[in-house]
Amino acid sequence: MAEIVNFSEARLKTEVKATDIMAMSDYGKVRKQKRADLVPVKKTRRVPIGPHATFYFESYDTMWLQIHEMLFIEKGGAEQIPDELAAYNPLIPKGRDLSATLMFEIDDEKLRKSVLGRLGGVEETIFLKFGDHEIVARAEEDVDRTTADGKASSVQFIHFDFTDAQAAEFKAFEGDVMLGIRHENYPHMTMLPKETKAALAGDLV
Repeated sequence: MAEIVNFSEARLKTEVKATDIMAMSDYGKVRKQKRADLVPVKKTRRVPIGPHATFYFESYDTMWLQIHEMLFIEKGGAEQIPDELAAYNPLIPKGRDLSATLMFEIDDEKLRKSVLGRLGGVEETIFLKFGDHEIVARAEEDVDRTTADGKASSVQFIHFDFTDAQAAEFKAFEGDVMLGIRHENYPHMTMLPKETKAALAGDLV
């Protein structure tokens, strides 16, 4: 049986292993507390940009919880574990990248279809800029996130890949860090809050 994860001690882990998975009977006992513990972590790593888009920067902590939530809700047992690990482990930063789930959150169905229908290829227009460096996002290659008719998925999985030098500079950088989307139909940028930048610097080793 996996021991209960202390999120503060898990920060530098880059992969959830089968041995990290709690028995669902045990997870059920601590689920409420684990979810509560992660609220401030998720808040710090959440970055809205423009009227509809939000970046959720992922970590071992967020993916550990996500995997457990999927197992707890879907009740697939041990046979479900490999699929969940395969789905979510790629979204954990590996020490030289930042990983984010980008979501276009639009409640109105008509507006959602209109916006997403004009955002094909948006995953190729995302960037992170600090100092003299601009890092263009790499889309997760699990599935094509833009349809043949130019409609974007409401959920995008992206990575920002750093060189050794860029990682070192980002960790030491004290100026503004810009996160942006250059798509012609969604040209928006924002500055990362200092606490968000500090959390992301901890994802780089």
